[in-house]
Amino acid sequence: MRQKPQMSFLLMCHPHRYDLPKGHMEAGENEWECALRELYEETGIPASALHLDPNFRFTDTYHTPSRKVRSEKVEKTVVIFLGWLQEDVSVMVSEHSSFVWQVWNPPHALQKKTIDPLLASLADYFAEDVSRLIANI
Repeated sequence: MRQKPQMSFLLMCHPHRYDLPKGHMEAGENEWECALRELYEETGIPASALHLDPNFRFTDTYHTPSRKVRSEKVEKTVVIFLGWLQEDVSVMVSEHSSFVWQVWNPPHALQKKTIDPLLASLADYFAEDVSRLIANI
């Protein structure tokens, strides 16, 4: 996500759908290392340009056709973290056709399987943050 020029989040674009930077963990990697590596590989955004929020972690488990045997399903779990851009960056796509900075204006209806639940969870997280701030005033 970024705060400037307005609060927005990065979506990767395929010809007919939105996606997020993601991929598979490599041997010896933890989830954060994998997320930062995949972000860099797919967008060119370096870890040094981000602040990762240690309190937000979204997971989604789903079934998809196997790449080896299309009639079989495999279970996958995607883990998404919240990273805030700390500086301006140039996004360089490598595995998608393009990208978009989508303005944060919930509720969002972009892709019902993963992205919409992620954004709803993020909106709840932000609301909890505001509630904690108000409680401490």
